[in-house]
Amino acid sequence: MEVSFPFNHIFIGIGNNGSLIVRNIGIESSKRVIIDTSDYLLNKRVFVDEIEGFFKNVERNSIVWMIFERKPTNIEIAKLIDFYLPGDVMRLAYVLTPYIELVNTKKPKWAENFETVFYDSLWEVLSEYKEVSLKDAFNRAGMSIGEMFTKLYEYLENNMLVNVDYADFFAMIKGGNVGIIRLIRDIDFTWHWGIWDRGLINIMAGRRVPLSHAHRILNHFQDILEEKDIIWGVQIKEDAREEVEVLALLIKRW
Repeated sequence: MEVSFPFNHIFIGIGNNGSLIVRNIGIESSKRVIIDTSDYLLNKRVFVDEIEGFFKNVERNSIVWMIFERKPTNIEIAKLIDFYLPGDVMRLAYVLTPYIELVNTKKPKWAENFETVFYDSLWEVLSEYKEVSLKDAFNRAGMSIGEMFTKLYEYLENNMLVNVDYADFFAMIKGGNVGIIRLIRDIDFTWHWGIWDRGLINIMAGRRVPLSHAHRILNHFQDILEEKDIIWGVQIKEDAREEVEVLALLIKRW
């Protein structure tokens, strides 16, 4: 699969927590849209007109990320955006589902038109900080997820890790899947990785980190992923010494 033309990334934050993530995405060349659900609730007619006017003119070859907490109003707005988007635009969702592992549920109706629904149950935050409020958990997650999106974009657009490019990204996400994306600096292999079928594993290592260490991480992912279907890349980061950073994008059929 040859992919040579540029892609426009559009990040849409729906509701307070989706908007928090989008505000933390540090990609100046992307379009970032913040949607206040109160505008939808207070004046639907004007809101729908504005949604139609903006989203029906989205350029082809765009990758649209809708980021929201799984609430009825947010889902209604996501479906409205989907309705007005051109047919050849790629639709991806990143859904916040505190305490709920979406991978263990049946595919919901609202997910039908997304290529992949990525989700975050806030499991790591809620387990690490047992006394943290849900509001604080969203705030912590908003910063880390925003950084994660920034890194994913940089890898695809600029760094092009060995063996990993847009063609691999599309091959993974197309087909109506459920998935997760994680930016990992301290890898906990006791976590429930093994439920996933395949993925992209990108490793950024400091110049003093032996490549054998990076390969051990990859081998461990191959052991725990069911189908061992992994596309991977490793790059040396010259301005880091002993750091190892892993961006894991993992996918499973609903």
